[in-house]
Amino acid sequence: MFQGATALNLDAKGRMAVPSRHRDALSVASAGRLILTTHPHRCLLLYPEPAWAPIRDKILAAPSFDPRSAAAKRVLVGNARDEEMDAAGRLLIAPELRDYASLEKQVWLVGMGTHFEIWSDAGWKRQHEAAFDALSANEPPPGFEGISL
Repeated sequence: MFQGATALNLDAKGRMAVPSRHRDALSVASAGRLILTTHPHRCLLLYPEPAWAPIRDKILAAPSFDPRSAAAKRVLVGNARDEEMDAAGRLLIAPELRDYASLEKQVWLVGMGTHFEIWSDAGWKRQHEAAFDALSANEPPPGFEGISL
């Protein structure tokens, strides 16, 4: 289970050091196989390959002639890359993915249970603020009706 938000720095080659608290669990969950892809919110998604495979299969099963389905396939599957952490626990983020998500020096690795989101510093701050604004409404979001904190 991946959770929590961590500010990290990309090195000059575009590598991100995965925090040690996530490194072992990510390696076990993925057997070393990771998938890095784009998300329509302009962040990146990092999945252990076994968690990504059923999602990818559902996406690919959607009708190709529907423009929204085709767009989703292009964004999510068309940009997916097989990646591995190096021996030092670093993940290389390809230049085109860094450009897509506007990743510069500081990035945010955000655990989302089965996967991570990778955000630019400015993108995470905007998204984080928007999330608090959305949750300040009196009505809970769909699926949260029975949750009590």
